[in-house]
Amino acid sequence: MAEPVASQALLALRDQIDGLDKQLLQLLNDRARVAEQVGEIKRAEGTPFFRPDRVAQVIDKIRAANPGPLKGEHVAAIWREIMSACLALESPQRVAVLGPVGTFCEQAAIEYFGGAADMTYCANFDEVFHATASGSAQFGVVGVENMTEGVVTRSLDLFLHTPCHVVGEVSLLIRHNLMRKEPSMHGIEAVLAHPQALAQCQNWLNKHLPEVERRAVSSNAEGSRLAATNPAWAALGSERASTLFGLHITAHAIQDEAYNRTRFAVICLPQTMATPPATGRDCTSLVVSVPNRPGAMHDLLVPLKTHGVSMTRLESRPARTGQWDYYFYIDLDGHPSQAHVAAALDELRANCAFFKMLGAYPVKN
Repeated sequence: MAEPVASQALLALRDQIDGLDKQLLQLLNDRARVAEQVGEIKRAEGTPFFRPDRVAQVIDKIRAANPGPLKGEHVAAIWREIMSACLALESPQRVAVLGPVGTFCEQAAIEYFGGAADMTYCANFDEVFHATASGSAQFGVVGVENMTEGVVTRSLDLFLHTPCHVVGEVSLLIRHNLMRKEPSMHGIEAVLAHPQALAQCQNWLNKHLPEVERRAVSSNAEGSRLAATNPAWAALGSERASTLFGLHITAHAIQDEAYNRTRFAVICLPQTMATPPATGRDCTSLVVSVPNRPGAMHDLLVPLKTHGVSMTRLESRPARTGQWDYYFYIDLDGHPSQAHVAAALDELRANCAFFKMLGAYPVKN
């Protein structure tokens, strides 16, 4: 079939777009050259290359100045990639994520650092913590909580003994798709996915594939990789994973909760990045244990009420001492630089048998 002939008006508009693209390319490279100069100064002064607060300031300023018709969120995404590409010229950021390529963890890292970050793919969150703590990666991204399945318990346990702290978070909308080599759902013998993904889709799987084996693997991307090797296997994962592994999406967005989000924490060593400054919308995370005596939990909460600090999350994990002791993971609304938060933390510390700050970081609206 012959390609339709473009009108003169359309050709003129295409020529105009080509000219604008050349101007954009020139301006982007001009910006990159300035970024290289910034990198030289930072290297000489020993200042951090990656400044998420600076990234946020630039993007907020650009969104505020945007006259349209581009939407604000699209402009923000474009500028994040521009800044990520420029930062890669200064000093590529090494980021450890759950692998292989195509996981939601990787997607969260791209949303935070941009696509130019140098990803290190790990088999599990233990390896992400180890890579970050050892310095082989400057940053790590780990899942901490899903709104339907609750906390990622392994991440909480790993936070207990790591020297890393939390410097940021990403809240990612999770849409699970059923994917396989064949374009239909006929003949599926096993569905391979991360245990959390299988749990988040269990009602759909019970209804549509009740007799099919559900096989837990280290990540959804690993399930996608394996599904690409066997036409009788299917995987749960993102659209990006389906493209990367050459799979057909046979059912879209099969998660049981339509608004299914997962929180990811961005971690690093304190010498890589200090605690971010207060922004006015921050979270302080800590883990504590209290003496095993009557009223201990009450004493833990009193300083928060006294100083007007809101607790946004409380999770418990067994201490594995054999004495039925527990660690409590707490998120507070606010930043330690605020007087009322600092006072509450000081009193909390005095009441606790164990106290560890996990980090203070900005949260998104």
